[in-house]
Amino acid sequence: MAKEGLKAREVKRQKLVAKFAEKRAALKEAGDYVGLDKLPKNASPVRLHNRCKLTGRPKGYMRQFGISRVTFREMALDGKIPGVKKASW
Repeated sequence: MAKEGLKAREVKRQKLVAKFAEKRAALKEAGDYVGLDKLPKNASPVRLHNRCKLTGRPKGYMRQFGISRVTFREMALDGKIPGVKKASW
């Protein structure tokens, strides 16, 4: 389990990116790199990192489901994800 502070920080970054997205695009269009430099660092979408919605794990994230590979495997084996079953051949 990730620390609650790390999860909260990621949510805060997402809000900041959304808030400055339009302004950032306008500055980029104009080529105003000094203006871009004055924006908060966390307003850059590059600084976002995908995290598991259930555990907050930053690595092994599966975009299609929004959870980490570990959580995905547990849920799939328990039958909690519709249409997913363990392969056997």
